[in-house]
This record gives sequence, C-alpha cells and structure tokens, in this order.
Amino acid sequence: MRIATWNVNSLNVRLPHVLAWLEKEPVDVLALQETKLTDDKFPADALAEAGYRAVWNGQPTYNGVAILAREAPEDEVPDLPGYEDDQKRVLAATIGGVRVIDVYCPNGGDLDSPKYGYKLDWFAALRDYVADELTRHERLVVLGDFNVAPRPEDTHDPEKWEGRILCSPPEREALQTVIDAGLVDTWRLFPDREGRRRFTWWDYRNGGWARNAGLRIDHILASPALAETCGDCAAHVGERGRKRPSDHVPVVAEFG
Repeated sequence: MRIATWNVNSLNVRLPHVLAWLEKEPVDVLALQETKLTDDKFPADALAEAGYRAVWNGQPTYNGVAILAREAPEDEVPDLPGYEDDQKRVLAATIGGVRVIDVYCPNGGDLDSPKYGYKLDWFAALRDYVADELTRHERLVVLGDFNVAPRPEDTHDPEKWEGRILCSPPEREALQTVIDAGLVDTWRLFPDREGRRRFTWWDYRNGGWARNAGLRIDHILASPALAETCGDCAAHVGERGRKRPSDHVPVVAEFG
C-alpha cells in the first residue's frame, strides 16, 4: 500500500496538480492539508472520475483536511475528540485495514504569540488521541503537515533555524511525545538523502526553492506493525518546480 501526504495550500488552485500527480503516481491513499474549501465546494466528482473516493473536513480560507483513497474510507472521525477547536485540522478514517489520521498541525506564529501556546496544547491533545487510537488499531499511520522540523538536519541552515518557530525545543518535544505514544518516523528508516530530497517545504519568499532553503515538516508516522513493512519513504520534490506550486511537496511511504 502506498500512502502519501501533501499540503496543497488550496485545493481549488492546486486540483489540476493533484490530478496530474495521481495519474503519474497512483497511490492508494492521499492525505491532503490546507484544502481551504467549505464542504459544499469539495471537488468530489472530479476526484471520483480519477478513481478516488474522498472524505473531507473543510472550512473557507484556512485549514481543511481530506483523505482520498482507491478503496472507500470507513469509520470517518473529524477533529480531535474531546478537544474544542473551530479550526478544521484533523480527519481520521480506516482504509484497507489501516487507520489513517490526517493532521494539519498549527504553525504557532511566533514564540511569544498566543498561537504558540495553542500549538503546544493542540499537540498534547493529538498525543492523547493517537495513544487512544493505537489501543484499537495495530496498523495505524499519522501523517500530514506537522509544522515542526524534528532535528537540525531537517533544516537547510541549522544555525539560522535553531530555537525559532518550527524548530524550538518545546515544539520538537511536543512532536516527540506524539511519536513516543507508539509511532515510527518512516523517513528516518531511509536516511541517505542529499540536496532537495532532504526537505518537504520551501518558502515562497526570498527564493526559497531556488536556494534550496527548505525544511522537513511533513511527516508519515506509522505504528510498529505498519512500519516494519515500510519499503520506502521519500519526498516527490519535482512537484515544487511546477507553475503555481504549493510550497510543500508530496511525501510517499510504501508499505507491504
């Protein structure tokens, strides 16, 4: 099973990119973030024509998540149970015996912003949710845009990024608590990467793509039973070179 994640930064704008990529890379599951669409505007028909069933949890302008799959998703659960939040950032469904949790984690703004506290609280709620889901699902994957670069080597310039938003110790610790709930970072299973293949996001500003000023903030975290079947995990960096691209690229993991 090939499972992918992609922050498309507006599905309305990037739908042609998604359809073209799926034709070229027919993954079994694709988790999307930042769809930025109300539920009534979701392009379910266009995706169905491409062979994908979809479930989605959207809102206008910001946020929004969706899961596309060749096999019909089941047991859909939107949002973080028990955590009051009007931002549409989470969607879970079961596909082919795998529990898929699609997340668009908060950015945090700045270290002294109230959004930063919200981010840390949100991660704590995510950790509890994941731990609970793992008691029921042996084969589980949590994937999406986590807005955290876990280690210095996940940044293009550690000296510049260390201690800043996306790379601060509390954010990294918050992500690690999610992993410590019982997950494996599948990217780390295949460490030999160079150049653009090291990253998943490049800022639109200041020539981020041209300078390869990237970060790895999109992750595929799998339960041990699923991770032990993982044969690859890689970023499809060519998508960032398209006309009007998302600032993120798809990340794909292959499971047996």
